[in-house]
Parts: sequence; C-alpha cells; structure tokens
Amino acid sequence: MTSTRILDTDMVKSFKEIQKQEAAFETRDRGFREVPLDRIVGSVSRYQDFDQKFRISPHLPPERLKKIKTLMRKGKSLPPVKLYQIKNEYYVLDGNHRIAAANELGYADIRAHVIEFLPSKGSLENLIYREKARFDDLTELPHTIELTGFDQYQHLIDQISMHRKFLVRETNEPITIQQAAKDWYKTIYRPLVAIIRKGNLIEHFPGRTMADLYAFISVHQWDRNDPGLRYEIGISKLVPKDMEEFRKKMANLKESEYPEMLREITAFVLINVNAKKDYSLVDKLFKLEGVQEVHSVHGSVDIIAKIVLKRDLVSSDAETIGDFVHKKIRQISGVISSQTLIPGYSKQKQNP
Repeated sequence: MTSTRILDTDMVKSFKEIQKQEAAFETRDRGFREVPLDRIVGSVSRYQDFDQKFRISPHLPPERLKKIKTLMRKGKSLPPVKLYQIKNEYYVLDGNHRIAAANELGYADIRAHVIEFLPSKGSLENLIYREKARFDDLTELPHTIELTGFDQYQHLIDQISMHRKFLVRETNEPITIQQAAKDWYKTIYRPLVAIIRKGNLIEHFPGRTMADLYAFISVHQWDRNDPGLRYEIGISKLVPKDMEEFRKKMANLKESEYPEMLREITAFVLINVNAKKDYSLVDKLFKLEGVQEVHSVHGSVDIIAKIVLKRDLVSSDAETIGDFVHKKIRQISGVISSQTLIPGYSKQKQNP
C-alpha cells in the first residue's frame, strides 16, 4: 500500500532544526506586518503535516481547510497568524491551515504577528544580518535596506544622526531618530538610489544591491569627502559634497527630472609609433575592446585612438583610463609614446 504521508524531503522546514543550526535564541517582537507567503518555509510543530508548497498532508482531514477557504472567499476577517522569523524566512507557530488556504487561493501575503530570532553564529552573513537587525530596531523604517558588506549599516546610522541634528537646527523642535530616519529615507536615500537606478549602474556590479551602491557613493562623497572619485561628468555636479545640499537640490525635482550618472568614459589617445609598423598597429589597436576609432594621421603624432571604457566606481576616471593605456596600448610592440586627452565638455551632432 502506498503511504499518504509526506516524505521527509518534501516537508516544510522544521523551525527547531534551523534554530539550532543558526544558534538563534535571542528574540525581538516585530509586531504585526504583511508577510509574503513565499517566505513562509516551515512550521514550529507541524512541519510533518505540510509539503514545501504548504499543501496539507493527505492523511489529515480536509474539513478545517475547506471551512477556512470558504471564510476567506467570503471576505471574512480572520485573526493574524503567528510566525517566528530567522533571517529572511518565516515559520508558523499558529495558523498553518490559514496559510495553506491562502496559498491555495493565490494570496501573495498574509497578516502576521512576527517574533524574530536573531542568529548568533559568527559567520559573515550572520554578522551582517545582526547589523541590519540593529539598524531596523533603531530606525523603525517600514522599508528594507539590504547591504552585503560588513559594518556598512553604521554609515547609514551616522548619516541619519547627522540629518537629525540638521532637522533640529532647521525646525528648532525635538526630532526623534525614527522621525529623522523617515525623512532621510524619503529626501536623501531614495533620490540617490533613483539616480543610481536611472544610470543602470547595478548591471556592472553583480552580487551587489542598490543599497550597496548608495553606501559606496554617499560615504565617499559625504563622509570621507574623497577627492579620488572624479568622474567625467563630475559626480559633485550630481551629488553635492554636502548631504543636506543634495537634499535641497532634489527637493524641487520630480523623479523623472533626476540627472543621469553616466556609465562610460571617453578619451582620445595620441600615439607615436615605429614608422615601419604604422598600419599593422592600426589593426592591433582596433581589435582592442574599448577602442572605438583608430586614425593614422599626419603631424606631430602618428595615430589617434578614441577609447570608450566602462566607468568603475572603485577607481577614478583617470585611473581607469591610465590602466587601460598602460596595460593594453603601451604593451603593443612598436608603440613609442602616448598622450591621453580626456574631454571636459563635448557636443555631438546626430547623424542625419
């Protein structure tokens, strides 16, 4: 006879097993929130009764599930389920049938009272997660900010603290850190992320998040006041060196009017070569990725090459161009010397 029980490999996760693996015993009451159903992956005590899609085991009587589905279809109000959270996953303490019914009816999320268990094992992932939990506790922002680097949330807390001091001076009223965080998110964080998104910069940084790029740019621009980040368009024209100046600049703009952070760097390389290798060098230069045009010319230089490179947020434009010229162009046999020109201001006519 074939068993109607769910196989161990098909069951939802056991909360107690994951709790033990993560050494997650310290708790935080996260209150009531809407939780995506696809993040609910296990149960505290009934993990053997549901499969990985939270469908009820065939050995259980279906009457209760049918009754709950009927109530949901009629729009009846049901009490919130109770969930335990470990990192980004949730486990059912109370409400297994309600979640199974919501899944069957195609709901996207469900109202829940959440108790979070913080992992204590010292992996880098857990250390970052605990930093995020501290940030969430302090700011009480309803929005998720996902950073992948260690000690990055502290930079955001520092920015919010600075912004709070500014708001106190500006309004001459007491401002809580939570109020400052909410205003920082709306008037500083979100506009800069919108500029980053508009430039599609995230495509060039696999494994990173929008929040990572926000942290990198804002920390170097506002916290460290780093002179090494000099872009072709001048990042300071987009993002002033003062955080509050940036807030003021963005305040009167619609998101569609936000400036674009260019992703490419253009430069012209003037090259002197061994006369005997002039034409063969033109071909070799033209094959290099990043070289768009090559011209053999008469005058004080032999060849002019137009290069267009991808911008690297970790290096200045000058470093990116210099590295390309040194490692690619200057290594070609027959190149005697080179000079690089970086446009400061350009205009182009469109082809008719």
